[in-house]
Amino acid sequence: MAGSISEAVRTVAVAGPQSSGDRLVYGVPVISRSAGLPFAVLGLITTDREAVVDSSALRAMSLHFRSLFYQSFERLLMQEITARHHLQDKENERKDALFQTAKRLYDQIDVSSVLKETVQSLEGLYPGSTIELFLSQDYTAVDSRVKPLVFKHSSSDICARAFLEGKPVSERDEAGGIHLAVPFSGKQAVYGVLQVSMTGEQWKESNRASFMMLADTAGSAFENAKLYEQSNLLIGELQVINELTKRLNQSLKLSEIFGFATGELLQVFQAEFCCILKLNKQSGCFEVMSGNIPSMLHEQFSTDYGFCGMVNESKEALIISDYKGSSQIPSKLMDSTKARSLIASPIMVEGEVGGVILIAHRVPNYFSYDNYKLLQVLSTHIGLAITNATLHAEVRRMVITDNLTGLHARHYLDEQISLRQREDACGSLILVDIDYFKRVNDTYGHQIGDRILMQVSGVIKSCIRETDIAARWGGEELAVYLPKVRTDQAYRIADRIRYRVESETEPRVTASCGISEWTYEDDKISVESLFYRADMAMYDAKHHGRNQVQVG
Repeated sequence: MAGSISEAVRTVAVAGPQSSGDRLVYGVPVISRSAGLPFAVLGLITTDREAVVDSSALRAMSLHFRSLFYQSFERLLMQEITARHHLQDKENERKDALFQTAKRLYDQIDVSSVLKETVQSLEGLYPGSTIELFLSQDYTAVDSRVKPLVFKHSSSDICARAFLEGKPVSERDEAGGIHLAVPFSGKQAVYGVLQVSMTGEQWKESNRASFMMLADTAGSAFENAKLYEQSNLLIGELQVINELTKRLNQSLKLSEIFGFATGELLQVFQAEFCCILKLNKQSGCFEVMSGNIPSMLHEQFSTDYGFCGMVNESKEALIISDYKGSSQIPSKLMDSTKARSLIASPIMVEGEVGGVILIAHRVPNYFSYDNYKLLQVLSTHIGLAITNATLHAEVRRMVITDNLTGLHARHYLDEQISLRQREDACGSLILVDIDYFKRVNDTYGHQIGDRILMQVSGVIKSCIRETDIAARWGGEELAVYLPKVRTDQAYRIADRIRYRVESETEPRVTASCGISEWTYEDDKISVESLFYRADMAMYDAKHHGRNQVQVG
């Protein structure tokens, strides 16, 4: 029967009745609108063998069927076109969202902002999912979703696998949920892992490519921000080093250098405590030269004590994250201040440890590795400044000091007397001359004569105060200036010198002393006139028998 209907469709507009047992079958083709060719057959089956079917009615039915067919087809086509447009719009929205997210990420130049933008954007793009960022670096304070990357030593740890293998890893849990871990990396390194978790119903395979693209974009943005941060930090460090070096070189006084360095170090590292220790070569101990802890100023510690000892032995800087964990190491600085964090660095002088810098804070884990490295650089410049100041002080000492006696040179004594006359109300000058010194040289030789000069100089230094100024005036004549001292007290000091010279020198010699004084009540007395009067008094002592003191 099917064959007869197909034949009718191909040959006639309306097929006549065909007998099929006790039924009659009529067929009419349905003609397409565009090509004019039949695309279907509308059939009529009846069991009334005497029924008469109007061919025009069949044609009308064919046209009506065609109209209904095309209406339905066009409706389906429009639905499909609309659905495709809707999908395309959603895809365009998704691509625009991805583009905007990438743009926002690259617009950030701050590391913390990049991390926040990463997790917030991903949660917005994948609603209902759980976003976590595991970092190998310490930025966990930025956001609760940013966590440290911890290796669990398990083959099921997809984050560890993604980090070590450098490629995405996914798994499905028992409930059907999907977990995708993607490396968070830039051009230079892998910095962590981005992980997204969602239910099986939410998951679409297209999510994988877009998530990987965003992870790659975020990793690059993180790397750029970190490089920018590091470059700013480096620029800042160079500025600090330049400013510190410039300020250090403006002074050649050790006390000023230590004080300035302490203040700068406290400011640079935002520290609470700082002290700078210098190796005292005479005592062989570290002495606190400067700091903001008054109780420790000028205190001395052995070269093997506490953290100073560790730095002295290793000649390397050190960083202590939490002093409580290193409590077996004694430290008066940490104990007295209750400090927890510490960075320390040696001050190198000619290849040896000449001092130690200690910087502390009461907050544990306060100092970073960058602080540790910066302190090493700054300590080098501080060491150079200290070396320069020490050399300058030594050169100045040599200029103003008599090499044989260790007393000051005459020009230094003249300068100090002139300075004191502008500041003090009075002062006295003692001239000391060794009796018959030429006879000593002729009898014992000049080496013994030099030894006598050194012995007498030692007696003078032991009889005066630190503020008094002793100098070699010329030949065997020595001078002592006593600031703010009147004649009566100067006489007692001169007589003590005379007595000890006679009793302590070997071979024994005696000395004659002359004294002069000035007060603000007198007319202007020059340094030359002060020396002249003392010299005249000394000659009076020699004239009256030597080994005595006279006042001019």
